[in-house]
Amino acid sequence: MTNKQPSFYITTPIYYPSDKLHIGHAYTTVAGDAMARYKRLRGYNVWYLTGTDEHGQKIERKAKEKDQTPQQFVDDIVVGIKELWAKLEISNDDFIRTTEVRHKQVVENIFDQLLKQDDIYKGTYEGWYCTPCESFFLERQLVNGNCPDCGRPVELVKEESYFFRMSKYADRLLKYYEDHSDFIQPESRKNEMINNFIKPGLEDLAVSRTTFDWGVKVPGDPKHVIYVWIDALSNYITALGYGTEEDAKYRDFWPADVHLVGKEIVRFHTIYWPIMLMALDLPLPKKVFAHGWLLMKDGKMSKSKGNVVDPVMLIDRYGLDALRYYLLREVPFGADGTFTPENFVERINFDLANDLGNLLNRTVAMIDKYFEGAVPAYAGVVTSFDESLETLAAATVTAVEEAMETMQFSVALTAIWQFVSRTNKYIDETQPWTLAKDEVKLGELASVMAHLAEALRIVSILLQPFLTHAPRGMWEQLGIAQGEHTAWDSMKTFGQLPAGTRVVKGAPLFPRLETAEEAAFIAAAMGGGSVQGEQAGQSAGESTGQSAPVSVSSSDAAGALADVESKEEIGIDDFMKVELRVAQVIAAEPVKKADKLLKLQLDLGYEQRQVVSGIAKFYTPEQMIGRKVICVTNLKPVKLRGELSQGMILAASHGEQLALATVPDDMPNGAIVK
Repeated sequence: MTNKQPSFYITTPIYYPSDKLHIGHAYTTVAGDAMARYKRLRGYNVWYLTGTDEHGQKIERKAKEKDQTPQQFVDDIVVGIKELWAKLEISNDDFIRTTEVRHKQVVENIFDQLLKQDDIYKGTYEGWYCTPCESFFLERQLVNGNCPDCGRPVELVKEESYFFRMSKYADRLLKYYEDHSDFIQPESRKNEMINNFIKPGLEDLAVSRTTFDWGVKVPGDPKHVIYVWIDALSNYITALGYGTEEDAKYRDFWPADVHLVGKEIVRFHTIYWPIMLMALDLPLPKKVFAHGWLLMKDGKMSKSKGNVVDPVMLIDRYGLDALRYYLLREVPFGADGTFTPENFVERINFDLANDLGNLLNRTVAMIDKYFEGAVPAYAGVVTSFDESLETLAAATVTAVEEAMETMQFSVALTAIWQFVSRTNKYIDETQPWTLAKDEVKLGELASVMAHLAEALRIVSILLQPFLTHAPRGMWEQLGIAQGEHTAWDSMKTFGQLPAGTRVVKGAPLFPRLETAEEAAFIAAAMGGGSVQGEQAGQSAGESTGQSAPVSVSSSDAAGALADVESKEEIGIDDFMKVELRVAQVIAAEPVKKADKLLKLQLDLGYEQRQVVSGIAKFYTPEQMIGRKVICVTNLKPVKLRGELSQGMILAASHGEQLALATVPDDMPNGAIVK
């Protein structure tokens, strides 16, 4: 007998096909794809599901506006969605549509079962309904009379409805949260669900509508349409064949390892969906990961603001890998992030063209020049710089694996780029051009070339979950065939690239771009006409010479502690507004074109966030990793040099000295500092 391949089931939310998808939708799906590709590389039997939620009043109204049937309307949009996923090279294994027979029949059976076991009953509903969100709200949940999720107007609805007895399962759900601490990620989302929805008391949920017709009908009562969230959420099991004779995939893959969702629908996935599954006596998903939004400088993307970013335009002009890299590197997964044209172009130039592209080009050119294109044999540690490079290579593989297991894509890519930067520095340290002039040192030169080629081989393997073209382009130039030497486990031992492998000079993987020109092009494509407010590579504060104290350490803000001039007194109420928490630095890197700034990834226990701090002249990135710091966590996020900073770390300064404020190592991350 052979050991069964471990399974991994990951899903995206099923998207609502009321309009063309934008870069925010691509963000979720690319993240899911990176995770699916990573798990396949690790030997898992992966099932990656995405799809479309095609019923509801909004679809019915949109179709009527276009003089189409609802089915015709969604069919047209779904074609575009599938084309976008293909262009993004999404490796999904299935695409579920809620209008498919395989889904609708099972939804009817699920509703009928819940009705028969008295988890659903008929009554009359009166309350506030948001059509765009397909959601009901109590009056106390409204914000200024509008939908608390999207801010749009709501309608007062009174109609006969079927209700789900949510309150029956509230205690059981809370107990599940307690017993499964990582069920909802980031943890801050769990606290929101408990405090805002469960503790105030779960109301029975209206699960049918009679004011529109487009949806799955209630069995035996066809004037009722099944509430869209019961319909939509069931897709995660109907796609696997649950409730049918062909349920092998359900038996192999359920419960899901992770549902990826946007934070605006976390309530449905962590309250309604688990309660539905409890009522059906089915296992609950292992994890729901609610990521943040990809925002614009003026808030959420919308056609009315003219700030929607079309991913197809970015792919066509800059290539797929540039977009995938930006989405996964720019924003810590779980937090909100801001898209700007300048940031996008600078990521391509600094990270992809300068760091990675130049490393590959220099290495291939030197092997071609000094060894006639043949990679020298790996001979172990020869130069005084070899061992540190090998040590960091092993540490990088471990760091990437640990980050990927918690879906911290930005942290994983940061670790890879720290290795890329270290390898570039290795060239400067060993100075191959000098070694080549001395025949006595040809052995050292050979070792340097072998180490460079091997480092690039490892980088190419690590990049496979994130980029779909660059790894193959690197293999072509390094003369590596996909197979044994591109497998994940081949990175565990340094020096696996065979001697004599012939490199091939090629075109740059990522040509450099003119930042101002390309940023203006993207802004115009978004509807902005021209780049406004910021100069390329500068935040608005920097371009006018203003300080941005939120995004730097306290020593950089409004003077230093050396200033003995008294500040204006504040009351205890003002001071108590400041939230200080213990955080641990899990990744650090310099900010491009900013000598004073370090970009830090902080673990706050309940979430991860990014802080930019003006400490680069006092601490190296290596010195920061693992260090405990004190973070001001309730400051409004700002940007410095195009980098988002979500808080401030505390430091003391005097003259030319600076020291970070810290706490003992055994103090847990997220602890309140009083």
